[in-house]
Amino acid sequence: MSQQTIDQMLGIDYPIIVAPMFLISNTKMIKAALANGVSAAFPALNYRTDAELRQAIEEIKTATNKPFGVNLIVNKSNPKYKGQLETLLDLKVNYIITSLGSPREVIERCKPLGIKVFCDVVDLAYTKKVEEMGADAVIAVNSRAGGHAGNISPQDLIRQLKENCSLPIISAGGIAKGADIKQVMDWGAAGVSVGTIFIACDEAPISPEYKQAMIEYGEKDIVRTTKLSGSALTVINTPYVQQLGTKANWLEWILNNNKTLKKYAKMIIAFRGMKAVEKAAFGATYKTVWCAGPAIEHVTSIRPMAEIVKTLTRELDEARK
Repeated sequence: MSQQTIDQMLGIDYPIIVAPMFLISNTKMIKAALANGVSAAFPALNYRTDAELRQAIEEIKTATNKPFGVNLIVNKSNPKYKGQLETLLDLKVNYIITSLGSPREVIERCKPLGIKVFCDVVDLAYTKKVEEMGADAVIAVNSRAGGHAGNISPQDLIRQLKENCSLPIISAGGIAKGADIKQVMDWGAAGVSVGTIFIACDEAPISPEYKQAMIEYGEKDIVRTTKLSGSALTVINTPYVQQLGTKANWLEWILNNNKTLKKYAKMIIAFRGMKAVEKAAFGATYKTVWCAGPAIEHVTSIRPMAEIVKTLTRELDEARK
């Protein structure tokens, strides 16, 4: 029996998920994506309170019955994890994307409700763990992803997972054109998760400076920093990032590598990093820390979300001919 692709699994027109992006994804973007034949997800952490999270989910559900998902940080360093999980179960979102921790509880709680669980993975070892736990699919985060990227190239990661596990693989990283989607699916992916090319959409709530940077900078300007969240994060190499440096200093390194201090250090560094990214995302400041992936190379203008989606799906149709 051939494996289901993501469009078959979710009942959508194209095997594309618009990736959940911290501080960027909002209900306008999600609704525009769903109206144009693809799925989309947003991070639960984009909403400060439970009431705001509930309101966002209800708003999307009122506008459409098309499937969408929510990204949940399942790490112990996320103090909102338990409450957010209860809300997602209560409102029965279509799928949950888990990141940065064990998805066991999420999978066990979602199964009886028919909520699918897609787990972020960066290698085979972790994929085998979530497969054993009962995940519905994996989001294979490769070395060309924006935000928290993996270390393995798209082709190698898909091949390793395809040969050694039976879960559908959603390839995440480096997708900018329809031909890129066809390529990864030819390698064995069941679909794709796409983020960077949507950052400069009209609906994104970020500053005009951030959107302009998406146009002005290219792939060569993307660097990895461990200064912000304790994990490697891909950002645009602005003058401020150059001044800050991209390697954790000795104190940050000790905090991150000491078993006792690690949990608290991760919380502090992640909180501090999130605050820095948040300030830069919403206001013009010399402290510019803007997340993006190598697909930034293909962002040439600020466009409506629907138009970016339609261009991508049209290109995929053409690439499949």
